[in-house]
Amino acid sequence: QVQLVESGGGLVQAGDSLRLSCAASGRTFTSYTISWFRQAPGKEREFVGGISRGGATTYAADSVKGRFTISRDDAKNTVYVQMNSVRPEDTATYYCAATTTILMTTREDEYAYWGQGTQVTVSS
Repeated sequence: QVQLVESGGGLVQAGDSLRLSCAASGRTFTSYTISWFRQAPGKEREFVGGISRGGATTYAADSVKGRFTISRDDAKNTVYVQMNSVRPEDTATYYCAATTTILMTTREDEYAYWGQGTQVTVSS
């Protein structure tokens, strides 16, 4: 079992950078693929990107590809998403989630553990 806590959200201007962190508790952190999702007001939650166990594979949604980078530090039990060149449409609550699936998945129902979310607001 793993517990996830996101941090790093805030109010930024378009074009700025922001780094979100997802800190995990539990001794089996390295067993999990960790992904980020986001939900904007009035919209469904969507997959942003993820990183596999060990960090060998990362995946980013087309909407953030080239701007967002996901990394993990297993020594710190933490996964990060570096958000560059943010846009107003990136405004959302960002969640990290953990899955034990071997292959990267964008399906929310494959993720058993979720954080409480951190709010990112991008002003134009």
